[in-house]
Amino acid sequence: MSRRQFFSVLLAIALSFITVFNVTPPAFALGGKLPELNQSAPEFTLATNTGDGEISLSDYRGQWVVLYFYPKDFTSGCTLEARRFQQDLPEYLQRNTQILGVSADNVQSHAEFCDSEGLKFPLLTDSKGTVSKAYGSWIGFVSMRHTFIIDPQGILREIFTDVRPSVHSQEVLARLNELQQA
Repeated sequence: MSRRQFFSVLLAIALSFITVFNVTPPAFALGGKLPELNQSAPEFTLATNTGDGEISLSDYRGQWVVLYFYPKDFTSGCTLEARRFQQDLPEYLQRNTQILGVSADNVQSHAEFCDSEGLKFPLLTDSKGTVSKAYGSWIGFVSMRHTFIIDPQGILREIFTDVRPSVHSQEVLARLNELQQA
């Protein structure tokens, strides 16, 4: 087993343990202190595989944003989660909502992942973990699997830290509906 495979397996075991035993309180996740609900979401600009090469959160003022952090392109859980978001993309678009995925992978990896999986939403590169840290989602060299719903004014309205990739997109859609109807 290579060193890279060993660390991937170790990370998968740690993430599974955290998910199964829900060992993190809501205001603090394994990745650090989470931003506060009903406050301005931390602003960012990151490189991407789409458009002009950079995306800022402020580019989406006037739209809802589903900002999801994930550990690594081409891994089973991350692929499943991305596929579910892609499958539900028309429903998000009907709700004036942009999906943005964030990981430490580089722009080339994101481009290959999008091509491989047919993803039609941007993936952002946070190689140093700066944005992941601001959102309490960084564990040394990868992002944790966390999701944030941000309203059209840039206010953080929901945080998901107990993410199950197979059903997560539907959970996010349900909460988004609640928030938009409130």
